Amino acid sequence: MSVDNKVIRFQSPVFSKDIIIIVGSYGSGKSEVAVNLARFFVSHFPPSEKPVAIADLDVVNPYFRSREAASVLEELGIRAINPKGGQFYADIPIILPEIKGAIEHNEGILILDAGGDDVGAKVLSSLNNAFIPDTYELLLVLNANRPFTSDMEGCLKMIKNIETASRLKVTGIISNTHLMENTTPEIIIKGLKLSKAVSKKTKLPLSFLSATTQDLKKIALNAIDIPVLPLNRLLLKPWEKKD
Repeated sequence: MSVDNKVIRFQSPVFSKDIIIIVGSYGSGKSEVAVNLARFFVSHFPPSEKPVAIADLDVVNPYFRSREAASVLEELGIRAINPKGGQFYADIPIILPEIKGAIEHNEGILILDAGGDDVGAKVLSSLNNAFIPDTYELLLVLNANRPFTSDMEGCLKMIKNIETASRLKVTGIISNTHLMENTTPEIIIKGLKLSKAVSKKTKLPLSFLSATTQDLKKIALNAIDIPVLPLNRLLLKPWEKKD
């Protein structure tokens, strides 16, 4: 996490559940939020006190999947649940039994990075009977710069489709509006306004805003009145990676 004073002075997110499912449309930044959330937890809880695990359930996006950051996360003491060895890029059914076991016997913090929109959320339906009601958070990442979540109508449709596909209820919203390296403070604040409107309409809590530490440094502290999760990019495009 960044140690920049202007970033850490934003209010940190608070969670009452130990199982957190992150969902969102393609390009929302969902997986980046998921891996940074895992880093957030491991920085707040000693592994011996509350171990942190993250499971990659994304079968939609071939590039920005949380498993791409597995080695970095494991160095931090985070258990990364994803296909191993030659099956690293295999479809998720290979490890569904392991993920189901992690849900049913969870003894720490478990983050599930569930794939883009209602198509990816269908994987969650196969795990539906493993979840005990009221023991999980299902948080929808909203990026107002993505076509399916650029307005109220699209956001409401996204929530309905994810709930239908997963057979689970969305419990909160994450505001994560960005344009990658072209993100500006104005873009972030505009996305926050839409997320607040969706929160008010649906009566779903706005859990937190997420943005890169670099972008947060450009925003006045009083411009954001909800908790903030600073992001350090761990998931890179194939052409950004060093050999």
